[in-house]
Amino acid sequence: MQRVQIKLEFLFRASPTILYKFLTTPSCLIRWFCDEVDIQDDTFTFVWEGSEEVATLIDDIEEERIRFKWEDADDEEEYLEFLFSRSPVTGETILEIIDYCDQDEIPDQTLLWESQIKVLRQETGG
Repeated sequence: MQRVQIKLEFLFRASPTILYKFLTTPSCLIRWFCDEVDIQDDTFTFVWEGSEEVATLIDDIEEERIRFKWEDADDEEEYLEFLFSRSPVTGETILEIIDYCDQDEIPDQTLLWESQIKVLRQETGG
């Protein structure tokens, strides 16, 4: 199956500073993203239901961008990226997520991210 890039955008009342913290610190990541996480330098080991996935933090610009490279990615070019910006109209924080999945998994992957973001919104207050 062909791998494709998906881009999703979500609006938050929370600041980029708060969102950045929720994407980079273990105590916050376990509140919305994974069951457990271990961070050693730039290596993040995420655990979901007993299954580990390892990612390397390859780009980190505080309050602007975080990019991970999955150790077992199907394609060398694949990554998971979180981009932060501010809406010039409303002042809300825009969180853009770039991820990859098989072509036929787009609806499921989108629903998964929407579900995760719903929890993130609750945890960040908006």
